[in-house]
Amino acid sequence: MTHTEPAADAARGHSTATLFEASSSAAHACDPALRAVWPGARVAGPAFTVRGIGGDNLALHRAVAAAPAGSVLVVDLQGAAHGHWGEILAVAAQHRGILGLVVDGGVRDVAEQAALAFPVFARHVTVVGTGKEHPGQVAVPVRVGGVVVRPGDLVVGDADGVVVVPAQAVTETLDGSDARVAAERHALTAIRAGTTTLEYYGL
Repeated sequence: MTHTEPAADAARGHSTATLFEASSSAAHACDPALRAVWPGARVAGPAFTVRGIGGDNLALHRAVAAAPAGSVLVVDLQGAAHGHWGEILAVAAQHRGILGLVVDGGVRDVAEQAALAFPVFARHVTVVGTGKEHPGQVAVPVRVGGVVVRPGDLVVGDADGVVVVPAQAVTETLDGSDARVAAERHALTAIRAGTTTLEYYGL
């Protein structure tokens, strides 16, 4: 998977639940407190990782300038309840082709980002401001939602949460997800025809 791969293809359209369950323990589910900040937000792409200091958003400004198009910003801000990200950074990120943001910290301007259709997954929504003093680090391993994320790992967020698939396990996980979806379609056909779930799964 490359940073220029289309977002629609990055996870083959699979949900976070499918990826997690099909991954043979390769995929990792982030803390469920990391949630989409507006309904319907979805993102899938390779991680561009950022480590900053909670309460300061200079690292995010630097990351938007540095991240390649087609990547997802994955940011460790120690869960700080500050509005590290808002409309201006979202517009700047969209202009550079960045697909979305997963941040272990807080954001603001939710309505504006929904109007932009810019996907954001965060621990907090808050108006509390930030400083701009600490440059942070980019393209280093980070811990977000209790999961270690490395540059290039596949990150997928949707209504059910955020899942991280290590880069070396992406192809196997996506192939397993394809198979799982096919099996679920078969199950749904049987259930709609009257088979009970107890019968179908032999419970």
